[in-house]
Amino acid sequence: MKTKQIYTFGRYLSDKFGTKVHKTAVSISGFTCPNIDGTVAKGGCTFCENDSFSPSLDSVKPLKGFYLNLTSLENPFLEKQLLQLESQFNALSSRQKREYGVNKYLVYFQSFTNTYAPFETLKALYDKALSFDDVVGLSIGTRSDSITQETLKYLSELAKDKEIWIEFGIQSVYDKTLERINRGHSSANVKEWILKAKDAGLNVCGHLIFGLPGEDKAMMLETAKQAYEWGIDSVKYHPLYVVKKTALANEYARAEFTPISEDDYLDVLNQAILMKPEHVSVQRITAGIDDDSLIAPAWCKDKNEQIRNINASLKKIGLKY
Repeated sequence: MKTKQIYTFGRYLSDKFGTKVHKTAVSISGFTCPNIDGTVAKGGCTFCENDSFSPSLDSVKPLKGFYLNLTSLENPFLEKQLLQLESQFNALSSRQKREYGVNKYLVYFQSFTNTYAPFETLKALYDKALSFDDVVGLSIGTRSDSITQETLKYLSELAKDKEIWIEFGIQSVYDKTLERINRGHSSANVKEWILKAKDAGLNVCGHLIFGLPGEDKAMMLETAKQAYEWGIDSVKYHPLYVVKKTALANEYARAEFTPISEDDYLDVLNQAILMKPEHVSVQRITAGIDDDSLIAPAWCKDKNEQIRNINASLKKIGLKY
């Protein structure tokens, strides 16, 4: 059987820009999430290791405890954030160019909730990122309950000339699941803001997690089905894994949560990809962590082995990643 290449995000970018384009990830201190700071919930999602949300800027010790939100009246550390953005971009983009021959970049605001700050702060950061040499656009990771109409309108203006992506954590379309993982918003809220982003002319990437507590394969596939129907342009598939210092780790220790097996993940992944519209690109096909913070499942430790097993499974249905 001849295998067909899955439509990847890298292929989408190279087709559009005629050259190698990479996402260049940055992490801006002072950003957090509304279900960590207590606005909609406390403690963050049950699978999130909150210590990773460090509030201090690089080498600026006095900023410990500094967080922004949608109602912050001022940001006395904006200039330091802009310098942090520039420093991170210069370092990573240079390495991408040297090691992979990258010619163009999407600045990827990856960690934290990157629309959860006053508009003036967001505008300054987005404008700064777009001013860097060879940057063709932005990809902004966020939550559907953490973006305002004002920010959406501004991104819509940028999208007239630049490649602008919004990445929403969908995770599940089942509210009982979202409540169990302490997500802090409903599935209807995600759908609402995905549709608004699409109406604004933005590209949308949806994050889906397979193996969430209490979900069977039918529920996981229903999440994928609805996400496609909402009009997402790209997708990231993740298996749920357990790391130390999380509420999920406590559930696992009490035998209240069993991680998804690799066989089950491969089965759901294959079916989700088969039902995916052709034009929806794939940005991530699995996830894991290769250090001692991983508790379970063990198969999420070696990313290379995961990809080998995924491709072996996809080959059976005539696909490859």
